Amino acid sequence: MSRSRRQAAERYAQRVITLLFRTGIYLLSAAIGLIVADLVLDGFEIVWSKWWGFVVCILIFALLQSILSPWITKIADRYAPVLLGGIGIFSTLIALVIVVLLPIGGLRITDAAGWILGSVIVWLVTALGSVLLPMIFVKRKVKEARGRR
Repeated sequence: MSRSRRQAAERYAQRVITLLFRTGIYLLSAAIGLIVADLVLDGFEIVWSKWWGFVVCILIFALLQSILSPWITKIADRYAPVLLGGIGIFSTLIALVIVVLLPIGGLRITDAAGWILGSVIVWLVTALGSVLLPMIFVKRKVKEARGRR
């Protein structure tokens, strides 16, 4: 294999690894956000007896967030620019509505506080987790690399 092909393959592999890392971080952040809302709010309940349903909820929630956030941002930018600041919370609410309506049984939201505060908590924890978790993992990797030298 030529040097340029090898370099291209290494760049591609690095991009794939980065994408997988970011996806894992986002899934972990979403899971932590949902768990925090479950612990803090009475009307927000993870059905632990159906743990597989919760795992599916996390996957679907993260996928919906990835699709809905840019789409809602585009619509708000065009028709209601004043709403751009609340797009993350709004897309979180829509994703939660869809996940709760699915018959997988991993998540239940029973009252208005669960819906409103749950959306805010999940959005906030997911946003913070998406920023802070990579820093924690990168810091560990840097320490490991320095230790090997």
